[in-house]
Amino acid sequence: MASGTRVTTKRGKKKEAEKDLALTYNEFKEFEGKLYTGMKIGRGHKWHYDEGIWKETKVTPDLWELSFAVNKHRFGKAPEGSGVPVGTEYHWYILGHQNVRKLDANTYTTSMTGLKYKLAHKRADKGKWSVSGNGQRKRLIRLLQEMIRQLEAAPGAEKAVEKKIARRQTAARKGTTRQKKEPAEVF
Repeated sequence: MASGTRVTTKRGKKKEAEKDLALTYNEFKEFEGKLYTGMKIGRGHKWHYDEGIWKETKVTPDLWELSFAVNKHRFGKAPEGSGVPVGTEYHWYILGHQNVRKLDANTYTTSMTGLKYKLAHKRADKGKWSVSGNGQRKRLIRLLQEMIRQLEAAPGAEKAVEKKIARRQTAARKGTTRQKKEPAEVF
């Protein structure tokens, strides 16, 4: 081997890729004409949730109020130096489908699919949210209005989503789920 030739191992390539991810996390990126920082569009996370407590209260015959609190843990490790500082907080609004099947008197299978939308964040070194409470409310109203427009414009889209959920539930019951990259949330 010639002097000065560099040999790159698999381990070296992996460390180099992790370093690149950490460096690019805080760089400005563009999506539909708007600048953002954080994870690139199309990337994603996979989480393991501790045993949590899901509480629900019936409000009307078809409406339930719910709360869920739990710690979640990243599968694998975040690249060194990437991500937001410890103490950063987020306020997400989740629109989702919960599909449930009763197995016996006390047991149900549950799967959830949907979207989550960032309403605001609070940086670890700041004492306030990036958007006021009133601003978050306005963002949520715009989000819900847009979702209504999309549903009204594509009446067949709901059927396609229902079929996709049914396929996932069947695969989950059979233990044949396959991992597929889903689009990540926008920051």
